[in-house]
Amino acid sequence: MDTAADRLTLSIPGHQRYLCVLQGFFGSFLAALNFSSAERMRVTLAVHEACANIIEHSYQGDTAQRIDLTVLITPAELTVEIRDYGRKPDPAMIQPRALHDVRPGGLGTHFMRSIMDSVTYDISPETGTLLRMTKRRSASCMSP
Repeated sequence: MDTAADRLTLSIPGHQRYLCVLQGFFGSFLAALNFSSAERMRVTLAVHEACANIIEHSYQGDTAQRIDLTVLITPAELTVEIRDYGRKPDPAMIQPRALHDVRPGGLGTHFMRSIMDSVTYDISPETGTLLRMTKRRSASCMSP
């Protein structure tokens, strides 16, 4: 990127079938930013899990809602802000289930927190939540 901070926005319907858009968008975009293949897959997984959680827990099946994503890129880090307009979570209750409890589902927040360097929830908007996830860029990501 040519500027000190670049911003991209993406809005998708709050429906599971549109989550595939995230894989294509983030895979290609992060490749252009020189993220390794493994980093691209991990960051895309964190974003996918966050949006899947919004659809399931915040929107509770209301597919008329949308999810707004803002991607901020600086020389040092990548920040993904994910905004929903649904039911607010209790931040104290946002916990992954125990890893030894082997069964499908329930590990999205674990993946998000282990992949990203920072994960915060802002419930101050009048409706919904703003999730902010930040990933530091490695030296290889900072080269042109």
